[in-house]
Amino acid sequence: MIMDRIALVLAIIGGLNWGSVGLFKFDFVAYLFGGQLSSVSRVIYTLVGLSAIWLISLLFRHREEEREDRV
Repeated sequence: MIMDRIALVLAIIGGLNWGSVGLFKFDFVAYLFGGQLSSVSRVIYTLVGLSAIWLISLLFRHREEEREDRV
């Protein structure tokens, strides 16, 4: 599904960004888009968060597909 791929890409970007913050104290998103409080950065942070929420469904989707296959 295309939404799964988009969410996965955004979550990977977010994870790499948080990794760089943790390891190097460098926020790529803030650097690229004018600081943590800029509108573009806040939109990106929000999209990354929403994608993480979307990806929670993957934890349960596989189980539902297995149950449908058994019936």
